[in-house]
Amino acid sequence: MAELAQNRSANGEEDDDYMGDLSHFLPPEASNPPKPSSKKVSSNATLFVQSSKKKKKAKTLNWQEQRKLERERKQEEEDEQTLARIDAPIPQSNVGFKLLKQMGYTPGSALGKEGSGRAEPVGLEIRRSRAGIGREDPRKEKRKREEMKDLQDILMKLREEHRYCLFCGFQYESMESLLSNCPGTDEDDH
Repeated sequence: MAELAQNRSANGEEDDDYMGDLSHFLPPEASNPPKPSSKKVSSNATLFVQSSKKKKKAKTLNWQEQRKLERERKQEEEDEQTLARIDAPIPQSNVGFKLLKQMGYTPGSALGKEGSGRAEPVGLEIRRSRAGIGREDPRKEKRKREEMKDLQDILMKLREEHRYCLFCGFQYESMESLLSNCPGTDEDDH
């Protein structure tokens, strides 16, 4: 047996005994468990271990949430890159820029016959929603409707209680004079 071990070591073949020392596979905490001096300490340690396991579970997301977060992160990166490219000026080696210079364009000046056009291009808004271009967020639409309703309620209260028309800018003596002299309740009537 000793000769076999010497032959293996001489040939460079040495089998490690992986099962002999399990400390390679166990985490350091499990291989050397601390000896609690009191029950209170051990209960705190178990609570700490349990809470850390719960945190790990809370931090791990299912595959759908991970995919959604990854997609959002990629979209944000793409948006940043797009905006960075838009902010960068067109290089003078660009064919379109050379053509503009031949037609009389000078960098930094406005376009148009008298140079009264736009000096800067129209701003870009990146939309990720699948709604149409003119379609706003339903919450924004609802908020606008509520603001309009609140404004209308305030204007009607001013008319009824104080006999005041905001559009006329005048407080009438009586309700009859308000109704006869004020053209209506809307701004369009005035």
